[in-house]
Amino acid sequence: MIREHYGVPVGIVVAGTEKVEIRTLKVGRYCAVDDGAYKILKISKSKPGKHGSAKARLDLEDLFTGSKRSHVGTVTDKISVPIIEKGSATVTHVQGTEVHAMDAKTFEMMVLPLEDGLNIESGGEIMWMEALGRFRIIRDH
Repeated sequence: MIREHYGVPVGIVVAGTEKVEIRTLKVGRYCAVDDGAYKILKISKSKPGKHGSAKARLDLEDLFTGSKRSHVGTVTDKISVPIIEKGSATVTHVQGTEVHAMDAKTFEMMVLPLEDGLNIESGGEIMWMEALGRFRIIRDH
């Protein structure tokens, strides 16, 4: 999808994301790099050099796998920010490594991956999160 501003193409935007400058990001917020959604753990900015612009280094943690990585760019570079949806659902049943649940708002059935350390039972409530087409259970009630 290409966004336009007054009829002029602004850039390519991945579905489910927005483009913002790196300088506007804050710790604890989210960004999308290489088709993955990440939480920002730390931001380090350097001063501009004689012939260059200020750089920013982002320390990131993947929302779905927990792996860590870093991203470096100028503070004026554009970076994608995922549009994150959160909600609650009622568990209908657990089948292997999948949790089948009904969304509390739309009453749609959803299949979510079962994560370790969660106490999920049929009839219980869960909180879910969706980013870039991937789902995750945030917590059990």
